[in-house]
Amino acid sequence: MKGNIEERACQLALYIIENKATVRSAAQRFGISKSTVHKDLSERLPAFNKLLYQQVKHVLDENKAERHIRGGIATRRKYKGSDAE
Repeated sequence: MKGNIEERACQLALYIIENKATVRSAAQRFGISKSTVHKDLSERLPAFNKLLYQQVKHVLDENKAERHIRGGIATRRKYKGSDAE
């Protein structure tokens, strides 16, 4: 996924918006680091596409607000088995 940084940032943003994906899952899907995803979306994207940045920021803010819940669910599953929700 090397090449045009602007194109990569747009593709990452669209993937996250369409799938309500996390930074971690987007990084894994595109084969790049979480740091690169974060830098592309928070620093590079607003420079050339503010509208797309605002949309992806909304999804990322939702993910950030919910991460403690997902972490608690993961911990519960780890200690009680995969059938606990």
